[in-house]
Amino acid sequence: MKSMILLMAVAMVCLGCAHTQQPERKIYIISEDAGGIGGSGGHDCADEQIQCFDRCWNKAPPISSIKKGSGPHHEYCTKLCREEYMECIEEQEQLEREKKNKTLQFSSLDTALDWLGNHKTEIAIGTIVVVAGVAFIVATGGSGTLILAPLAL
Repeated sequence: MKSMILLMAVAMVCLGCAHTQQPERKIYIISEDAGGIGGSGGHDCADEQIQCFDRCWNKAPPISSIKKGSGPHHEYCTKLCREEYMECIEEQEQLEREKKNKTLQFSSLDTALDWLGNHKTEIAIGTIVVVAGVAFIVATGGSGTLILAPLAL
């Protein structure tokens, strides 16, 4: 009798909640426009590098042996701003890795689609989304549509 109860308990846990309807394994549209996905519109490292160089070039270098507007001044500004640019790129890449490694979980498809549509800047292409136990991936369609595609058909 104990083994029968244990078997039933294991079966119930494995099957999950019977009243939760699983979504179909098909492609769902999150948004007609994938613009803004993954935080685009955040830091523009290239633009920041240009602004850094302009600021550096328009003031005297902190090293007294370098004359303002000279070749060494240009080299100094280039090196300084290249370092800042590389730090910016590394930060952006780290943020993208963190977004891609994040798995989102929802109990219903409607909730998932609503949340994803309203939080496009917080997700990245390749984000795994689990809806009622079914795995999907955030992707883009051929026309730039943001979609939620089944991870496996």
